[in-house]
Amino acid sequence: MCGIAGYYSQALSQKACDVRLMTQRIAHRGPDAEGSYTHHHVALGQRRLSIIDLSEKANQPMISPCGRYVVVYNGEIYNFRSVRQYLQQHFPSYRWQTQSDTEVVLAAFMYYGEDFVTRLQGMFAMAIYDNATEKLYLYRDRVGIKPLYYYYKDNTLVFASELKAITAVLPQEELQVNPTAVNHYLHLAYIPAPYTIYEHVYKFPQAHKAVFDGHNLQLSAYWQLQPDRQKNNINEKEAKQQLHHLLEQTVEACMFSDVPFGTFLSGGIDSSLMTAIAQSLSATPINTFSIGFYDKHNEAEYAGAIAKQLGTHHHELYVTHQDIMNMIPELLSVYDEPYADSSALPTLLLSHMTKQHVTMAISGDGGDELFMGYGSYIWAQRLNNKALYAMRYPLSCLLAMGGNREKRVAKLLQVPNKKSIRSHIFSQEQFCFTQKEIADILLPSVADKAEECALYADSFNLYRLLLSKFNEDGGAVHLNAAEQQSLFDFQYYLPDDLLVKVDRASMHYSLEVRVPFLEQAIVEYAYNLPSGLRMRGKEGKYLLKQVLYDYIPREMFARPKWGFSIPLQRWLQKDLSYLIDEELSSESIASTQIFNNKAIQKLIRQFRQGNTYLYNRLWLVIVLQRFMKENLKKLSDKTNIQVV
Repeated sequence: MCGIAGYYSQALSQKACDVRLMTQRIAHRGPDAEGSYTHHHVALGQRRLSIIDLSEKANQPMISPCGRYVVVYNGEIYNFRSVRQYLQQHFPSYRWQTQSDTEVVLAAFMYYGEDFVTRLQGMFAMAIYDNATEKLYLYRDRVGIKPLYYYYKDNTLVFASELKAITAVLPQEELQVNPTAVNHYLHLAYIPAPYTIYEHVYKFPQAHKAVFDGHNLQLSAYWQLQPDRQKNNINEKEAKQQLHHLLEQTVEACMFSDVPFGTFLSGGIDSSLMTAIAQSLSATPINTFSIGFYDKHNEAEYAGAIAKQLGTHHHELYVTHQDIMNMIPELLSVYDEPYADSSALPTLLLSHMTKQHVTMAISGDGGDELFMGYGSYIWAQRLNNKALYAMRYPLSCLLAMGGNREKRVAKLLQVPNKKSIRSHIFSQEQFCFTQKEIADILLPSVADKAEECALYADSFNLYRLLLSKFNEDGGAVHLNAAEQQSLFDFQYYLPDDLLVKVDRASMHYSLEVRVPFLEQAIVEYAYNLPSGLRMRGKEGKYLLKQVLYDYIPREMFARPKWGFSIPLQRWLQKDLSYLIDEELSSESIASTQIFNNKAIQKLIRQFRQGNTYLYNRLWLVIVLQRFMKENLKKLSDKTNIQVV
């Protein structure tokens, strides 16, 4: 695990674009070692967090014995031992120097060529430079667990694990805010790939590779989720046995480490199952970590009970609103762009506590998407009803006259059209702005720019392409409305919100987090299960729960689903209300030139007059305002950050 950075450019000198400056900005990702490599117009850098083979020989950049290839790599290859064994038999001329998975990556590239990545299982982002052909290769894992960003313009390619490393070396005039990203952010609370908040800076797509020769950048997918006829016809008993076996294999692979590890344990289905399997595979009590709040919004007691049931070595941290308030200033420096998932705050605190005991942790991320645990999937089914869909606007008008719950449902029913139904359902389940609301709260100049980008016409095309794979071939594995909603989450919410949250929060404290649910075999298995095994009626995670109940009595989960979040609504009414006053004042709104001040002040009045369901909309604006003001301060008086 580490952070990587580099560039390939004939326009940038090594002095102007110092790769060591880039790696210094992400030093938190790798406190154990630092390295860099330069050759003509190419530079590669890395900061290392040692997890496997702690020796100095395993440091990066790693150069092949022949001197032709150089690699920098972030992540873990779970099957590196089996790949190494194969290479030792079929690539005898290679002389091994370490026991690291990094060297396996390097040797596999030499043996298999640029498509070697299909042989790897794990989480990764990597760059490999070929001195002979002067080509740079970039790769990102299948689901997007490990981050990779890149700037590309005028034959200049700059890449890094985090945005802060790229912005550290870009000219100030290049840091222009992307209006399309602003619109997506207000609609989803995160910025989906390929966008970032900046023009010409992109999120590298998951399951893709890129080849750059100094003139042309070519991206292509090396993996895509595919339908499977046979798996779709499996019965419940067989499915449970197979899933259980896959989970055991994957968790065991994720437990391999040369440093101490533990698991995040929230008390929910996913983290409890990961912890149960890990404990069953360990001869000694494993470390488990949970966080709680000093109010009714608290699952820590459930996590503690499950830890006791499993016999783990449990650690708890209880936090107050003041602890959360102290973390708010760090949000922008940790996430580098507007990011409004408020659960990032307790995740930072949990990661800080966990790092005091272990260097690697296992989490249950991915379970909700793969096995359909969100309430949005129920709404997807409801809105698939033709009668309800046809009557959605009259019903919305009636519900809008009710209380907070009814008003929220009224917004959810205001689906603009079938094409945007997936993003709309997600948006309103997360209490974000509707498309119409976004047009109302933005200044006309900003809203018009976003409209010119054809935001809603061309967005989420990767989801539609993925969906078409399942619905073609005579509908062999046709996905219903709820499954389509989960596929949308898998393509965007999971890699661009949840995995971003955990990666930045954990690596901020030099903690590696592994996610067994998101291994290729489990992802492919889950999405090809009969729909009734993923979600039965309104009960999500049906099959996953059957596996869990072999370890923990079902009675321990007879409670509502909370999710890993903070009581933001209540805190914005009381302890965090100062953020509304400071960040959303008329003067503050005018300074950033993004929002229509009258619309924002109206939103504040509605919230404070009892329409508390608007709380997350206010939080979205607060976070964007703080980002804009912070970045305005960073720029010189000569160059202002602009919305273009």
